[in-house]
Amino acid sequence: MKPQVIIIGRPNVGKSTLFNRLVGKKLALVDDQPGVTRDRRMGDATLAGLEFTVIDTAGWEDEDPETLPGRMRKQTEVSVEGADAALFVIDARAGVTPLDEEIARWLRTQDVPVVAVANKAEGRAGDAGLFEAFALGFGEPVALSAEHGEGVADLFDALWPLIGAAEAEREAAERAGEEADAEETEQGPLKLAIVGRPNAGKSTLINRMLGEDRLLTGPEAGITRDSIAVDWSWTDLTTGEDRPIRLIDTAGMRKRAQVVDKLERMSVADAKRAVDFAEVVVLLLDATRGLEHQDLKIAAHVIEEGRALMVAINKWDIAENASSLFNGIKAALEDGLSQVKGLPVFAVSARTGKGIDQMLKAAFELREAWSKRVPTAALNRWFDDALEANPPPAPKGKRIKLRYITQAGTRPPRFVVFGTRLDMLPASYERYLVNSIRAALGFEGVPVRVVLKSPKNPFSKA
Repeated sequence: MKPQVIIIGRPNVGKSTLFNRLVGKKLALVDDQPGVTRDRRMGDATLAGLEFTVIDTAGWEDEDPETLPGRMRKQTEVSVEGADAALFVIDARAGVTPLDEEIARWLRTQDVPVVAVANKAEGRAGDAGLFEAFALGFGEPVALSAEHGEGVADLFDALWPLIGAAEAEREAAERAGEEADAEETEQGPLKLAIVGRPNAGKSTLINRMLGEDRLLTGPEAGITRDSIAVDWSWTDLTTGEDRPIRLIDTAGMRKRAQVVDKLERMSVADAKRAVDFAEVVVLLLDATRGLEHQDLKIAAHVIEEGRALMVAINKWDIAENASSLFNGIKAALEDGLSQVKGLPVFAVSARTGKGIDQMLKAAFELREAWSKRVPTAALNRWFDDALEANPPPAPKGKRIKLRYITQAGTRPPRFVVFGTRLDMLPASYERYLVNSIRAALGFEGVPVRVVLKSPKNPFSKA
């Protein structure tokens, strides 16, 4: 089960608006009049990669338990019992009211972590109410505008220590207990897209894998227009295991300036959508033409979309000066795609079948790294070692403090580093962290995202 986060507060403070913001849909009715929400509503929320179930509740009113408002309050009380965290919402423009103080006193008797949220804090009108919220006893309140989406990043900072680490450890424990079965069930067929310039041999390569002329091929460039998906089972010769793959053939991508035909533009757009659908993308090069600028642009697009990328050099059976060609392409990829180190590169032949099994085996390994989650404890042990080996600089004598790191998501792996003065951290040190994550934690060859987050100063005028 995902962690459960309950939204609680008096009527008309914006609880349902916050609920809609977190689930990304207008599921809960919202109106200026108080008391619109009566029943608890649950929704799946995602906040910067942190997944949880959010529960919207009726406004808390001090009424007789037998009345409708009293029964609504009872529903709220019951939902708090099973929650992993509570968002206590006040109206920053109205300030802390006696009813807010009553709710706070009740929450302090409950066994649930509480985050105070000062909603409607956009502009300066909510400053006074924000400062009053410190007196509620739940630490630094989060200044938020649920209607406009302001302060959502600060809400993530407040929620992660309460539910994020526990969720990561829970997922790690589940994977350890279910290993092989869970991997097959969760991962499903490997979604493998073949991309590249026209006439690189993409359709011919897929036909060779399938052992049949499933896709139309020929010497003319641009035969493929639609992105074609074919389900197939590949036999791993080293283990004898049959592994499901969904192969996706795409149209060739030429330079944008050369694409003038409307149909070709649609084909290229369809190929880019196929990249979004894929898990692992093979950039197919033509050994007779080497690595060109357009190939680097295609590779950069794949990485920007967060897909796992590998490079295959086709027509290897007719390549000249094969060894120098291979080394030259690898060096050019290192220089041209500095955002991802250690891209797998394979020499293949769609005509003879050379190198295809090795490429497919590596594709499954690459997906595993792309989907990998590092337990929080192990991640922070690496983080401490990395900081000790290379401490962050102190620009202009001001110390940059890196406190801890969490993994916010996978596919691609995303990490959040928390600390102070992170806006002063040099880009070179960010690259050091990313490269160290890849080398030490098994993320070679996959895009890694690192986000820096500093706590917001409530007294800042910015």
